[in-house]
Amino acid sequence: MEFTAKIIAQYLGGQVDGDENVTVSSVSKIENGKKGTLTFLSNLKYTPYIYTTEASIVLVNKDFKPEKPVKATLIRVDNAYECLAKLLQLYEQSIAKPIGVEQPSFVAEGVELPDGIYLGAFAYVAKGVKLGKNVKIYPQVYIGENVKIGDNVTLYSGVKIYKDCVLGSNVTVHAGTVIGSDGFGFAPQADGTYYKIPQIGNVIIEDDVELGANVTIDRSTMGSTIIHKGVKLDNLCHVAHNCEIGENTVMAAQCGLAGSTIIGKNTMAGGQCGFAGHMTLPDNCKFGGKTGVSHKLKEEGTYIGYPAVPQMQFFKTQIILKKLPDLLKELENLKLEDSKK
Repeated sequence: MEFTAKIIAQYLGGQVDGDENVTVSSVSKIENGKKGTLTFLSNLKYTPYIYTTEASIVLVNKDFKPEKPVKATLIRVDNAYECLAKLLQLYEQSIAKPIGVEQPSFVAEGVELPDGIYLGAFAYVAKGVKLGKNVKIYPQVYIGENVKIGDNVTLYSGVKIYKDCVLGSNVTVHAGTVIGSDGFGFAPQADGTYYKIPQIGNVIIEDDVELGANVTIDRSTMGSTIIHKGVKLDNLCHVAHNCEIGENTVMAAQCGLAGSTIIGKNTMAGGQCGFAGHMTLPDNCKFGGKTGVSHKLKEEGTYIGYPAVPQMQFFKTQIILKKLPDLLKELENLKLEDSKK
């Protein structure tokens, strides 16, 4: 299906700069753009490619000012990255979704399969499960006893949801993710062995959450591990027992939370961030990749390093570290001069 620049601009509320009748039928990266495709420019380091790309249409921010002629048609919008996301969502919605029950699969007696259900082959739905409308359960998914799942939930292949867990509506869980596995609770004994502490709580995942592939979220010892509304966790993140992640928080791959940590709302964490247990963090914090948060933070801000420190303090420290070899040499020279006196 082809769309003109004029139609796309009308949908996005943008302005056409160039040929409004040029058509596109696909998308491409700006550095590999091809005729008949749409691309975008939001990161300024890719600006040189806008002058060489073969893409027919480029989404740009309204304040973009080219330094030389651009042969592609530009569509100026408030936020090029957000507008691309809207177009991709529109495209995804146009793709037909699977529906119906494949065999072999298992559904326990008494479980109702609502309208719009898709149940893939080798999926297992235990007794007491309650499913919302338009739930998509791909092959080899396991749903344990008494799990509750809201409307418009998608569970990709290999997802495992242990008993008593709760998922809200519009939740997406990618392949291999485990929800409700036992928390890491072991009491040390006098003889050096460890006694397992039963984990009798559950996991609650609120609406509009997306979990990447191979995420693990442990059930609580008592009460609930809670992932609040709008949270997005990248692949390979781990959330330990009794943790709580505030609304609209995003975490990149390989972030890990130790037990009973509470993350504030609107947090952003880069890849491989680690959070020690039993602490509560403020809202609106940002953490650079590999930041280690080992202590309670008093106020919102941007933190980097291990242990986590405010961004400017981290940068100042790095400048000093670069000078250490020269400072050490100066110190040795001073010691040498002093010894000759």
